[in-house]
Amino acid sequence: MSRMAKIAGPVTGGVDTHAGTHVAAVVDQVGRVLGTESFPAGADGNAGLLAWLRGHGVLARVGVEGAGSYGAGLARFLASQDVPVLEVPRPDQQRRRLGKSDAVDAVSAAIAALSGEDCGTPKSDDGRPNRSGRCGWPGSAR
Repeated sequence: MSRMAKIAGPVTGGVDTHAGTHVAAVVDQVGRVLGTESFPAGADGNAGLLAWLRGHGVLARVGVEGAGSYGAGLARFLASQDVPVLEVPRPDQQRRRLGKSDAVDAVSAAIAALSGEDCGTPKSDDGRPNRSGRCGWPGSAR
């Protein structure tokens, strides 16, 4: 019987957003998937999503797809809870033609946030970038 060692360190979340539900994923610091879960869009779902992500370890950041549309409320909520939020790109058209999976998209969002590649800073209610979101690890020059 094999056992996985418990890994200490930060975790990163990723969210594939939709009008009615958000699908979240969480990865460890080397990109191993720790879990995926669906949550209803809205205040209660956002709170449940954040609690679920934090239940996996110290939450370093969350990558949100559609932070300017379906994920705007979630991105604002996470930022209000002092969670660094990154806007990550939607999957490319090639992958969409091959088939879509919300869980895979959420994992992709988490990996993009972990690596800091091709991500941006979602805007706050007043149109300015949130202070907490940035690409790369906190303190990086990106």
